[in-house]
Amino acid sequence: MNYNIRGENIEVTPALREYIEKKVGKLERYFDTTPVADVNVRMQVLNSQHIIEITIPMSQLLLRGEEVHGDMYAAVDNVVEKLERQIRKHKTKVNRKFRQEGSLKYMFKNELEPIEEEGVSSDELEVVRTKRFNLKPMDAEEAILQMDMLGHSFFVFSNAVGGDTNVVYRRKDGRYGLIEPEA
Repeated sequence: MNYNIRGENIEVTPALREYIEKKVGKLERYFDTTPVADVNVRMQVLNSQHIIEITIPMSQLLLRGEEVHGDMYAAVDNVVEKLERQIRKHKTKVNRKFRQEGSLKYMFKNELEPIEEEGVSSDELEVVRTKRFNLKPMDAEEAILQMDMLGHSFFVFSNAVGGDTNVVYRRKDGRYGLIEPEA
């Protein structure tokens, strides 16, 4: 894995860099082969709160975790635990859903133990952040898995069957919805 570690309002010391690489490197044990991926780490200090965000984009999976703590080393520990839970949760769901050869199921080692799942008030409307991303062709069930992995309440994707842009979302009752364009 290639590490891209940057800090905002904090100096990335060699000791801190080594600690992050050691902790995140332990995630490799969850995969059959060492993933070829970039590990993007963003550290920030705001009002004595240490914020760390780790994003690991892989070919068929996106791991992302963010943690806020009073100590940066403790925040690193917590965010790595989050990423481990994401991997185990995703592996469990993939094993339940996909049984055919060549699916994401075979990306992970088999010894992983499954885990059990557990508005702005302003008169002005303002766009405060814009995100751009590639729409990958997939079916609704795979989009739901990706949405759950990211911890988001919705996910935009390109439908593999028709090629239309669709949205899956988590409803208040805990089930899922799908938004498709009308022809």
